[in-house]
Amino acid sequence: MHIYDPFIERRRFLKTASYAAIAVATSALVRDVGAQTPSTRRPNILHIHADDHRPDGLHALGNPVLKTPHLDTLVDRGMIFTRCYTQGSMVGAVCLPSRTMMLTGRSWLRIKEATDPAAYLPKALSAAGYETWHMGKGGNDFKPGIAAFDTNLIDEGKGEARRGSSRRHADAAISLLKKRKNDRPFYIYLAPPVPHDPRIAEPEFMKMYQPQNIPLPAAFMPQHPWDNGEMTVRDEKLAPWPRTPQDTKQQIADYYACISCLDHQVGRILAQLKESGELDNTIIIFTGDNGLSLGEHGLFGKQNLYEFGGMHVPLVIAGPGIPRGKSEALVYLMDLFPTFCDLAGAQVPASVESKSLLLVIQGRTPQVRDVLYTAYRNCQRAVRDDRWKLIRYPLVDRTQLFDLRSDPHELTNLAQMPEHAGKVAEMTALLEKEMARYGDTVPLRIANPKPAEWIPPRDTAKPLPPARAKARRNANRTAP
Repeated sequence: MHIYDPFIERRRFLKTASYAAIAVATSALVRDVGAQTPSTRRPNILHIHADDHRPDGLHALGNPVLKTPHLDTLVDRGMIFTRCYTQGSMVGAVCLPSRTMMLTGRSWLRIKEATDPAAYLPKALSAAGYETWHMGKGGNDFKPGIAAFDTNLIDEGKGEARRGSSRRHADAAISLLKKRKNDRPFYIYLAPPVPHDPRIAEPEFMKMYQPQNIPLPAAFMPQHPWDNGEMTVRDEKLAPWPRTPQDTKQQIADYYACISCLDHQVGRILAQLKESGELDNTIIIFTGDNGLSLGEHGLFGKQNLYEFGGMHVPLVIAGPGIPRGKSEALVYLMDLFPTFCDLAGAQVPASVESKSLLLVIQGRTPQVRDVLYTAYRNCQRAVRDDRWKLIRYPLVDRTQLFDLRSDPHELTNLAQMPEHAGKVAEMTALLEKEMARYGDTVPLRIANPKPAEWIPPRDTAKPLPPARAKARRNANRTAP
């Protein structure tokens, strides 16, 4: 299948299309940042970027237990990208390189080269006439990138204060929408630190989800079958070994409560956009910085490469010129940088490596890449195409091959079956090619791998944070 080069196509598109045609397609792409009439207004961009949000973390994304009516409206009227990923991480805090890649358009091993603030996303949009705002977490974020916004409001929320973080971020966004002048379009990067732990929401949301009513994940396991290279990182210590159904359901219930709380606050923002007359001219994007395992394969963190693990995230785009539908294109979060520039009529900096999704949104091409690779530190590498996925653990000489078409939860490892030896070789070659493309020199085989077997340490699970324990006790006492 022919894959469009978005850089060539973008130049061709912007050079040859009339503004009227562009307006019909996207309601957004103009070069002139001068005076605008109502019919030629460039769109506002509101990017809601959740923390540790799984790809199935909305009711409308396939989770029947979750209650997310407001974010579901974006899914209902917009485009869903079901195969969006952050590319990789060299640290346990996967959110840090993820957010850095998104704000620089650079791949995970090249973000250290992104030293020019003029080439960061907020500056690119500001140069095109946009008013830029960041409201969200400050820790484990790309500090030079968020400092590049016109206005930067940091609100982490520690301990008990985490409970109100979604509300405080919504309050800040609503205040901006009420007070701002309408002479320039806005780009708001709204990044509250939820549903990241400690998972504490207002009591009414904690009461919505009781552990006994939560189904276990399809891939739940008491323990991962071998040492994946990061078995005792901070996130994995949030639950005892072996993983138990009771504790797993409790953690999922708290996670869902934080998502429903965030959804409620998003509803308030959407209502203010409508009241301000901006809703019909605002492109709204919902994403997560990284995914999260919640008992799948015996894991509780984002330091792994499973589909319901660390790198797979939700991506929903809705607003003027965005058709309703679903795309299975293989995309990275960092692809949002040039996509936002295209939607805003902004110049894409030459340093940006990622690919605009505009042609996919317009239906002019089904995808921008054939394969997609992900990585975690020096211990895990993976590559997938439309059907097959290979994960390699070089430190313990283990390989997994999954047929995602028939096994979306990655339950059956085909790598050791003789009939799939050819597919393992083919996918390994693809992985090596992608690693070379992005400057990844970690060897897929080492001379002396360590034993794969892993014995959990004793008494290393972190106690429940006091605020979260209190909130959950109260919810359990008042539950129907």
